Amino acid sequence: MPRLRNKKKVPYIRPVVKKQASVNHVTGDKIPKSFVFSRGKLPGPLKQLEMDLRKLMLPYTALKLKEKKRNNVKDFLKVAGPMGVTHFLILSKTESAPYLRVARTPQGPTLTFKIHEYSLSADVAKSQLRPRCPQDLFRNAPLIVLSGFGSGEQHMKSTTVMFQNIFPAIDISTVKLSSCQRIVLLNYNKDTKLIDFRHYSIRLQPVGVSRRIRKFVQNHQAPDLRSLKDVSDFVTKAGYGSESEVDEEAATVTLASDLGRVNRASTKSAIKLQEIGPRMTLQLTKVEEGLCSGGILFSEYGGSGSSEKDKRQDNHENLEEEEDDEEDEDEDLEEQENDV
Repeated sequence: MPRLRNKKKVPYIRPVVKKQASVNHVTGDKIPKSFVFSRGKLPGPLKQLEMDLRKLMLPYTALKLKEKKRNNVKDFLKVAGPMGVTHFLILSKTESAPYLRVARTPQGPTLTFKIHEYSLSADVAKSQLRPRCPQDLFRNAPLIVLSGFGSGEQHMKSTTVMFQNIFPAIDISTVKLSSCQRIVLLNYNKDTKLIDFRHYSIRLQPVGVSRRIRKFVQNHQAPDLRSLKDVSDFVTKAGYGSESEVDEEAATVTLASDLGRVNRASTKSAIKLQEIGPRMTLQLTKVEEGLCSGGILFSEYGGSGSSEKDKRQDNHENLEEEEDDEEDEDEDLEEQENDV
């Protein structure tokens, strides 16, 4: 007879998770949080765009949000309430183009954008000679800057309010400079009706300090002085002291407090922006009154009423959801047959 081994039962220990703040302790405002997910089947590049958008929305988003084919918007809405989620970013794909919906929970409104072009964060990094993405870059939410949205049109006002409220507000008098490491820029072109969506990292460089000296202070590494006769040659010799980048007066600021080992208070530092992606070119096509439903307040294809293109897009998404549900039922039947 086979011997029965007494397996030791390992108790389940619930992991201790640090509760994320829901209210800004300085301004007293509610911190907006988001879910980024998709509806329907997405190709590989769009799935990666979904992950890039999740990373962009850090730290107030679910980076490892698990999606199932059977989940619908109502399922995410049920979870959003207890978790304090205020916005949904939903990616979808039709036969004509991919779309991004930005919705306010729980009652809307919902803005639908057609994605004309997009570049992933990996593509942006490959195009740069020295890509920069430090580990602590996503510890704080990005700043938001809107340009060209003051056209006076009602649908553009809705777009402005939506994007302004999707990130936490800051108090200029109390904000820490060390927390301002990223910025999201949105520029609206009135002629083309397109929105350029860009994501940059912010870094400061002291004015008048050579690149060699700056790296020496930052990296804590002893320089190689074997080929030099005097320590002063490290700064004055051609090829060393001449490496300081050209500083533009318009791009410099005077710091109110110390920021790192190089940028000191009451000194001038140059602001450098480096794109980290993702990059998108968007067009606002529809504004709905509710959460992915309700009356249409604006439609690019035909006034305030629902157009044929809008109906075709909604029908296409509904068909995709029905196909996903049928696939889930087939998978459940297969699992039951295997169990039998």
